[in-house]
Amino acid sequence: MQEGTSLWLARALYDVGGIQFGDFTLGETAVNSPVYVNPRLLVSEPTVLASIARLIEREVRAGQARRRPRISPFSLVAGVPLGGLHLATAFSLLTEVPMIYARPTASGGRDHIIEGRYEQGQTVLVIDDLITGGGSIIRTGALLEEAGLTVRDAIVLVDREQGAADRLRNRGYNLIPILKLKTMLTYYYETGLIEKPWFERSIEYLERNRRPAHD
Repeated sequence: MQEGTSLWLARALYDVGGIQFGDFTLGETAVNSPVYVNPRLLVSEPTVLASIARLIEREVRAGQARRRPRISPFSLVAGVPLGGLHLATAFSLLTEVPMIYARPTASGGRDHIIEGRYEQGQTVLVIDDLITGGGSIIRTGALLEEAGLTVRDAIVLVDREQGAADRLRNRGYNLIPILKLKTMLTYYYETGLIEKPWFERSIEYLERNRRPAHD
């Protein structure tokens, strides 16, 4: 499959074992899910990471080239610990956009929360690997904003479609997913990678757990 398409990424995730079916409890939602997505396995695939960085770059260029830009101009990129750090690093190396990241200190204080060099007022593009309810991106955005930075957009590889887009919108953040879970499941089923019972069970789960936006 052609590298530049989002379905290429769906296949890459499947091939590295990043898609599993069974009975999984998701930490952020405490809801049992029949499908588990683990993009962190991509950290061991440098060639795939380079391709993903190019995919994100194309998404950014396309979003900014529209008459009504979908993505705001930015001068920094921030990876969400831990899943977004390797993606943001790959994107930074490709585009030469400086990278920072936010982390809470062990003591709960605010010293040394932002790693990397920045100036107040700069706009940051946030990158993460997976989003369910949106909590990780909202927490990262809050830390960046406390440091005087501006967050408008967040790019994620996979959106599990469980209310995150609306929740981020309520916080003033625009979510740009490279892939949505329903699209991935449909692709896996139509290409024979998963059997019909797992497809139907997963789609039913998604429909049942489309949560309304909330804080």
